[in-house]
Order: sequence, then C-alpha cells, then structure tokens
Amino acid sequence: MRVQLVAAAVGMALALAGCASTGGLHPDGSPIDPGSLAVERTLADVKVSPAAWPEADWWTSLGDGQLDALIAEALHDNPSLAQADARARQAQSEASRADAERKPEVDLAGSVSEVRLPTTLPPIGKGHNITAKNVTASFKWDLDLWGGERAAWEAALGVQRSVEVDAHAARIELSTNVARAYVQLGYAYTQQDVASAELARATDVRELTQRRVAAGLDSQVQLKQSDAEVASAQGRKAQADRAIDAARSALSVLLGKGPDRGLTITRPQLLPPTAVSVPSNLPVELLGHRPDLVAARWRVEAAGKDIDAAKTQFLPNVNISAMAGLIALGGGNLFQAKSRFYDAGPAISLPIFDGGRRRADLNSKDAQYDLAVAQYNETLVRAVNEVCDDNNALASLQVQTDAQQRALDAASDAWTLAEQRYKAGVGSYLEALVVRQQLLVAQDRMATLHAEQTDYSVQIIRALGGGFRPGQPAPDVSTVAADANSSSLIHHRS
Repeated sequence: MRVQLVAAAVGMALALAGCASTGGLHPDGSPIDPGSLAVERTLADVKVSPAAWPEADWWTSLGDGQLDALIAEALHDNPSLAQADARARQAQSEASRADAERKPEVDLAGSVSEVRLPTTLPPIGKGHNITAKNVTASFKWDLDLWGGERAAWEAALGVQRSVEVDAHAARIELSTNVARAYVQLGYAYTQQDVASAELARATDVRELTQRRVAAGLDSQVQLKQSDAEVASAQGRKAQADRAIDAARSALSVLLGKGPDRGLTITRPQLLPPTAVSVPSNLPVELLGHRPDLVAARWRVEAAGKDIDAAKTQFLPNVNISAMAGLIALGGGNLFQAKSRFYDAGPAISLPIFDGGRRRADLNSKDAQYDLAVAQYNETLVRAVNEVCDDNNALASLQVQTDAQQRALDAASDAWTLAEQRYKAGVGSYLEALVVRQQLLVAQDRMATLHAEQTDYSVQIIRALGGGFRPGQPAPDVSTVAADANSSSLIHHRS
C-alpha cells in the first residue's frame, strides 16, 4: 500500500512539474574549431616539427647555471605561487564537499537532561525533578533521481582541475619572467659598457677640442658642442646604471626576496637565442600544451555541468529520511522495548511556482557557460596568434641581426683603419674618435638585437606552453557544447 502511495505521489509530481518550465532557455556560445584558424600562409616559410614542444625545464638549454638557480629559487619562494597553490586546495575542498552532498548522511546523538518543574505544579512521579535520556540515530539520503547532484559535483571537479592547471600556468609565467628579467639585466650591463666607452670617447674629444681652441685651431662653438656631447654621455651612463638597478629589483621581486638579493646576482653571460621550430598542426596541438587553454576548456566543461544541475531543479525530487532511537523519562530504563521510537518515509518536493527563481538561476548558468566559451575562444585565438607573431618577430630579428653584423664589421674595420692612420701620422686622433662613435653606436644596436632575440625566444617557449604536459586530458569542448545545448533532460513547457 505504501509503495502504491509513493508511486502515485511521484506520478502526480511529474504531471504537475510542467508548471516550472525550462522552455526557451539555452546557452548560445559555440567554441571555435581550432582547425578553422588558418596559419598555413603565415607559417609557410617556417620549419615545422611534430616534436617541437619545449621541455619542462627548458631554461637549462640556455646553459647558464646562475639562471637555473634563480628560476629554482623563484619557483620555491615566490608568493604568487603560494596563492595559486592555495586556490587549488580551496577548489579541491569545494569538489570534495560537492561529492559529499551526493552520499547518504548518518548521525548518532545522545543526551541526558534534567528539568526542574515549578512547585506550583503537581509533581510528576517522585518529585518535581525530571530526568530525560535519549539516544537517536538518523539517516538521510537524496536519491538524486535526475543526476543534479552528480552534475554539481562534476562541475566542481571541472573547476578544481582548471584551478590546478592555472597553478601550472603560474609556474610557467614565473619561469619565463625570471628568464626575461635576467636577459634584461645582461643587456643593461652591455648598455653600461657602451655608455662608459662613449663617455670616455666624448671626454677625449672635449680635451682635444679644448687644446685646439687654445691653439687657435677651433672656436668656442666646437668646444660647446664637445661639452654637450660629454653631458649627453654622462646622462646615458646614468641611465644605463639605473637600468641595472631596475633589472636587479625586478629579479628580487620575482624571487620573493628583498632588494639586497638582487645585488648578489653577478653579471649574466650572453644568452644565446634558442632554436625554435613550430609544431606541424599548431592550432589543434596547442589545446593540449597551453595550460591557459586547458584550464579554459575545463571551465567550459564545468559550466556545462552547472547547466545540467540547474535543470534538475525544475523536476520533482525524492528524499529518504529515517530516525530511530530510545527515550526515557525519570529513572526508567532507557534500553527497553517500550522506550524505542522510529520515524521513516520518503519526502517529495515539487516545484510548482517560485516566481521565476529557477528560470533566473538557469538563465544565469547559461550566461556563465557563454562567458566560459567566449573566454576559451579568446584564449585560443590569442594563443595561435602569439606563437605566429613571436615566430615572425624572431625571423625578422634574424634578418636585422645579419644586417647589423655587417654594419658592425664595417664600423670595426673603419675604427681599425682610423687608428692606423693616426699612428702613421696621416690622420688626427679627433677624426679617429669620430669613427669610434660610429662603432659604439653599432655595438649598442647589436646588443639590443641580441637581447630582443633571446627575449622573443623565451616568449615563444611560453606561447608554446612552456613544457606543460597535463596529467589528465582536458575535455573536448565541442562535445561539451553539444551536451549543453541538447535536451539531455526532460524539457517542460507551461
């Protein structure tokens, strides 16, 4: 008889559930197909390789032990990584809580209390003091007929995985930032060398000009021009000194240390640009190697599961609860048959009218899914373009470096000839110093190009995922999109 009553209640609930409807609500976002992002023309002249992905410890290929130690120190001490790890643990706890919501709950409780009745009332039993003893056990279980709680758990699990991948992305970002700051420190030292040499050259020119003015060979105009050159050279030297301090300070921050830590970093050696080739199927293969893309895909997955969970709120639900225990008053024996009691039965909830709360919640989940898809699409487009742009920049810098090397060689030869002419008594030392200025300008430009080459090499390593290998593959967003837009659950219409 009880089974028949429960079945009738469930049937009536299903019949009435149409009053709360999901009709007309659905997400609109559609993930971009990576294969539709054409890169063939952009990468037509680029060397491609199936094994072009960077290693997890890519920085060791640069061959600088000090850089290796700095990156290891940053990965251990930088506060931003502690924040990323804390967020990952928090997301893990949320997923565990959502999983616990799906399981039965059993509680056991017991108490002993004494009540003093006022003497204006007649005594109960032997007096006005009453002792109450009880032991109860309760059981509660949501049957989750439509899988809403499971979908909520899967959504929380997707968020957990996305946050864990974010922590990997933070490590890649930090390692590349340390390498780039280290490159800038080396470049600042080179700038300082050139600025010091230019200051010495300008000072020599000024002294020669002053002697020529005293001898009546030059006028005060040439002397003032020399004074201006010396002052400008002093300014560039001070600027180069400041660039070293700034690079050291940036490294101190990345290492999670005070400014004195930067002062202990010795002058970096010239880092060579790494030989980088592009994967053969760039847009598609980036999906598994870029942590920000993997995290974005997990967020799309989680948003789709949130929609599934929200849809189940429009359907009737059945909970099973039970309670049993023992209660005794006064000095009676608690553990006897007449002290026992129990209460058990299903509880059926039926959404009929809620003023639109459930529809508003589902509409919000649809919007969150569309937002997650839009962020995934933006990340994918940016990732593909970053790789191509960094690769194009490296190709252009190689052409510029080759041309600048020819200019540097010519300036060096001119300086050698000018020195020879001066020593042979054919030319003046002032003419030689003018040629020396051209050489210093060429050296400064070459140092800039070398620094940019190395910096873009590090950037393309980051753009290719920085050696990231996901422990668990990210979901296929096209499948997630199809599930989110389909009627996997019953659609009701008012």
